[in-house]
Amino acid sequence: MKLSQLGSALKIMQTEARERNAPVLRVESAKTTPFRALVFVMLSARTKDDTTLRAVERLFAVADTPEKIAGLKTSKLETLLYGVGFYRVKSKNLIKTCNVLIEKFNSRVPDTLEELLTLPGIGRKSANIVLARCFGKHVIGVDTHVHRIANRLGLVKTKKPEQTEQSLMRVVPKQYLRSLNKIFVAYGQTICQPVSPWCSICKIRNHCPRIGVKRSR
Repeated sequence: MKLSQLGSALKIMQTEARERNAPVLRVESAKTTPFRALVFVMLSARTKDDTTLRAVERLFAVADTPEKIAGLKTSKLETLLYGVGFYRVKSKNLIKTCNVLIEKFNSRVPDTLEELLTLPGIGRKSANIVLARCFGKHVIGVDTHVHRIANRLGLVKTKKPEQTEQSLMRVVPKQYLRSLNKIFVAYGQTICQPVSPWCSICKIRNHCPRIGVKRSR
């Protein structure tokens, strides 16, 4: 795909994903705060968005601040987060992160990549998602969907998500950076799936070289 086609492609991808009720778009439509967004991305790794959202709602009904979460017993937090992948590990990291927020950041979520990366359980992808969604930073959170689709479209030629982030930051026009994660993830959940993507119904297929696609529907 040519970069000049990216803007129109993103509009089409978002429309198609919304019509198919992509989980990530349901999450994005919910009201959020920097702290709630931080908790969500911490819990979302290897977990479906709907499952993560339900866990966050259970948690915030009981404890919705760093102080309240840090004050929970680990067993109570694990019960609230049950169903989330690696919920025991994430429970421990969440308590540690809340304590760091209290001690170092006056219970506020920091708004720089460097500071976010000091929080237990937060990597570049998660940090960038928080920065883009909550602080208006022009950055890209690269997960498996973004990495896969960017390579499939021929926008980049990379082997690792970190390389994909660097390449996309160089070539993608600034106005698309903040929305690219959300749209690529939504499209990856519904049409441009990891195995056997739905190329037959993809409305940008004429612009997609389908790099790496061995079988499609």
